[in-house]
Amino acid sequence: MILKTEGIVLKTFDFRETSRIATFFTKDYGKVKGVLKGIRKDPRKFGSYLDKFSVNDIVYYQYLRSDLHLISQCDLKQYFFAVREDYRRNMAAQYALELIDVIMPAEEPSRKIYQLLLDYLSALETIRDIDKLVHVFQVKILLLSGFRPHLDACVKCQKKVGGKAYFSLRSGGLVCAHCPTTETVLTPIFKGTIASVLHIEQNSWEKSLQLGLAKTVRKELKYILNKFLVYHLERKIKTAAYL
Repeated sequence: MILKTEGIVLKTFDFRETSRIATFFTKDYGKVKGVLKGIRKDPRKFGSYLDKFSVNDIVYYQYLRSDLHLISQCDLKQYFFAVREDYRRNMAAQYALELIDVIMPAEEPSRKIYQLLLDYLSALETIRDIDKLVHVFQVKILLLSGFRPHLDACVKCQKKVGGKAYFSLRSGGLVCAHCPTTETVLTPIFKGTIASVLHIEQNSWEKSLQLGLAKTVRKELKYILNKFLVYHLERKIKTAAYL
């Protein structure tokens, strides 16, 4: 079956002497891996060099008995020059690619997640507050992929948390001060941090980027979101160390 779609390059590696294998996150078919035969021998055969986080129009032959397909056409559509010219922006882009690659199963379509990644890369070209952009992306991807932390109420008693609250990595959300627990590591969490995450979850991309984040909230978001991702994905996100 021949399929056409738009895709963002997540990663590539050389294959044999003349070819290259690329993983795309596509608009219509989710995460797709394919081989571009002969691209290293004759780059003019394709309209793209397959640089990471570039947007491409691709045509591929879908093999039904393999997760490695044949890419017959790949034409560059968007390159994000400003992101590539700045080290921190570049690393923030690499982080999003790695997170998408780890979270998303092969060939599971999600137009919302595709648009989120596209919006994120576009915002990276001009935004000054890269830290806030990364936090908004983290909250949104966790929500859309079904990994979101439970911050609406206590995970144990299901009651709204009005007073002091703690964040439990093992339980994946808030634990109130009244609920007994055998966990030895519980992280105190500010009401402002909880409110910020819920605001990002409940509002549009544009409105989320307008949210003001206090220094204490930023510090907690960085710690809690990164720890939560590592704990529940059961692996470290390598590029997080550079943010």
